[in-house]
Amino acid sequence: MKRSTRSLTLTAAAILALAACKQNTAENNMIAANDMNAMSGNIDMTANGTATNTAAATNVDANFVTTSIEGDTAEIAIAQLASTKGSTPAARDLGKMLVTDHSAHKQKLIDLANSTGITVPTEPAAEGHANLLKLQTLSGAQFDKTLAQMLIDSHHKGIAKNEKQAASGDAQTAALAKETLPVLKKHLAAAEALLK
Repeated sequence: MKRSTRSLTLTAAAILALAACKQNTAENNMIAANDMNAMSGNIDMTANGTATNTAAATNVDANFVTTSIEGDTAEIAIAQLASTKGSTPAARDLGKMLVTDHSAHKQKLIDLANSTGITVPTEPAAEGHANLLKLQTLSGAQFDKTLAQMLIDSHHKGIAKNEKQAASGDAQTAALAKETLPVLKKHLAAAEALLK
């Protein structure tokens, strides 16, 4: 009798240990999956430590939204500089137009980010920030020429990015990309005109 009781006790202990192992493995797998999603930008940690999958919950291309906000932030800073430092009325007017248009575009992106739980970046795109620092060291015709070339390059990239998003992005960002394309093309033409 003692032997069978002991055997049952050992069997029960083994079953409990196996169950604990399985639960621990499941929890570890979930933690690992959350870590991977967090690294890929799909998980936001809330204040209480729980995770929410914003990409799945919102079905909006978070990367497009955040990189576009970063790009607008850089373009606005460059345009503000151009509106005061440009050596010709055309350069200063281009700067003013870019401030207005990129500010309006950025606000639409921020509204979309806020409504879908995407974290709004506060820093400019790295390339745009580097361009701003370079422009700050220039003046006169050299400033205008460098400004124009930087804007041509950045707007070619912006047009390509928005064309791709308009054709294959989620419904909200695709619609915004389509709406943005004519504005970017207008900016590109104005920047090209500075070099003539």
